[in-house]
Amino acid sequence: MKILFVATEVAPIAKAGGMGDVVGTLPKVLRQLGHDVRILIPYYGFLPDKMETPKQPIWSASVMDNKFDIYETVLPDSDVPLYLLGHLAFVPKYIYSGDEFWRFTFFSRGAIEFARKFWKPDIIHCHDWHTGMIPVWAYEDPDLYTVFTIHNLAYQGPWIHDLEQITTLPWYMQGHNTLAAAIIFANGVNTVSPTYAKQIQTSEYGENLEGLLFLNKDKVKGIVNGIDLDSFNPSTDKKIIQNYTVETVEKREANKVALQKELGLEPNPNAFMMGMVSRLVEQKGIDILLQTLDPFMNYTDAQLVVLGTGDPTYEADLAKLGPSFPTRAGIKIEYSDALARKIYSASDTVLMPSRFEPCGITQMIAMRYGSVPIVRNTGGLVDTVSSHDPIKGAGTGFCFDGYTSLELYGAMVRGWESFKYKEQWSGLQNRGMKEDFSWFQSTSEYIKLYREVMGESPILTDGEKKMLERLSEK
Repeated sequence: MKILFVATEVAPIAKAGGMGDVVGTLPKVLRQLGHDVRILIPYYGFLPDKMETPKQPIWSASVMDNKFDIYETVLPDSDVPLYLLGHLAFVPKYIYSGDEFWRFTFFSRGAIEFARKFWKPDIIHCHDWHTGMIPVWAYEDPDLYTVFTIHNLAYQGPWIHDLEQITTLPWYMQGHNTLAAAIIFANGVNTVSPTYAKQIQTSEYGENLEGLLFLNKDKVKGIVNGIDLDSFNPSTDKKIIQNYTVETVEKREANKVALQKELGLEPNPNAFMMGMVSRLVEQKGIDILLQTLDPFMNYTDAQLVVLGTGDPTYEADLAKLGPSFPTRAGIKIEYSDALARKIYSASDTVLMPSRFEPCGITQMIAMRYGSVPIVRNTGGLVDTVSSHDPIKGAGTGFCFDGYTSLELYGAMVRGWESFKYKEQWSGLQNRGMKEDFSWFQSTSEYIKLYREVMGESPILTDGEKKMLERLSEK
């Protein structure tokens, strides 16, 4: 199959969230299986700082009374062709800011023009509202199929009256905003976890689109994300102090002590260290966490390390914890991949008390590094973390149901108490580290989805099955 991924993010060169990880990893695996997969993103002004970029365009066209250029390169550390759509709107060094409605509608209009006239794929795989108009415009091409992935339903793009001011809409246009239109017109729709696919068809999680999603439920599927196991590998990760494996997990103590010293915490390998690597926004449960931290820190001897940026109010409230617990709390209001990896490799638990979570990869990375997640039972967290049962010796984390500070407090206390029983804790770590969060299983589900929307048999070929087996054994 010929598949064109169109998105606003791709790791490792233009990443703001989980979408970037998906677009940066899934095409690599699909190409290993023999499919011709390529990626199209905007030509952001910061890209020359991240990679070697082409100087001359390979193709040019005009849409919405504006010319754009297409540049061709390769996604770093891969053989995936990467196309960059160049225009003055993307010259500034940011992904999300400015007039996003116009910028990304223009990007989508350029993408469909590119797919029609320069490199025509079998399928355009679109991601979130930014590319939501592509399935609408592709509706006019009976041999051009679209798959639309919802990474976060809360962000739905411009409403139709805004779109009418931006671009010319086709006569058959339906849907009150960009995301709704994509759900209606895409041949296939998926979310990034099975549980989230079900939850968004309810009023609690549907963001006012639950009725539309329910009407289209037959084409809405959930496929859980994976992580790049080569990149996130505690045995080879060069950004952590001490490498280790599931068989040598005790070596993690060196990472804990090193992080404690780096952040000015009391160096103590036996301290119960909680970590949090997150966008500091309401979705991530920061409000109930802030209600919980003071009593928990005063009740226990735990340490806390937080890394992230987001809502200025949350940033300020979390920053106050440093002076309140000077040897026990390290708060870093910044983005740092290197520090994030140090936290994964040093912390005993990672906090994810999310109000909703389409998939989440933090919990997967944490388990890969031997850090036990504390999560709310929602979305992809349900699909990837099971509750610790010390009697049966089962489970991979500490889970709670209600979105309240009291239930979060209880889960944190369970983690703190369980940490005292070293043999059971080691078993809990080992189970998490042995979980298979590779992209290979997810890739097979995407191949089935692609074939279903094209009206073909979704069954994988023997060659694809054997290749997936070989890749998963590496």
